[in-house]
Amino acid sequence: MKRRHLLMGGVAAAGLGACAPQTKFKQYTGPEVTYVVVNKQARQMYLLHHDRVLKDYMIDLGFAPIGDKFFEGDGRTPEGNYRIDRRNPNSKFHLSLGISYPNARDRAEAAALGKPPGGDIFIHGESSPFKRRREDWTWGCIAVTNREMEDVYAMVRDGTPIQINP
Repeated sequence: MKRRHLLMGGVAAAGLGACAPQTKFKQYTGPEVTYVVVNKQARQMYLLHHDRVLKDYMIDLGFAPIGDKFFEGDGRTPEGNYRIDRRNPNSKFHLSLGISYPNARDRAEAAALGKPPGGDIFIHGESSPFKRRREDWTWGCIAVTNREMEDVYAMVRDGTPIQINP
């Protein structure tokens, strides 16, 4: 009887192991991503190796997608040249890559309006993969699906330049 229970327990454990979720951390061994370009109007993000597109993604933006970001809470995604400056493997939005917003120009524009520039602008995944995707829902970030974010997270290194166009 004990032998049967041990055998059944082993089969159950093996079955559960086969159902275990795969890691969100992928490995990438292809060409280096040397530049990220975001075209807000087209809702497209491109990962480039010099002048060659390696991957492109449909994106969602801030909830007020037209125009440059001027201050904290305006719901706009910034425009300009930045760098990927940090990684968050435990983001509430699956995974995320930080963008070096605000720069000196952004701080000066916000100060001229008497407002703080804000911060914490990221490329990130979804808050829940089970929610129906909606357009332009972030507070100024750039969003892709969780599966796409796993690829972006693996491919893009800290220090990579990112150009965000209108």
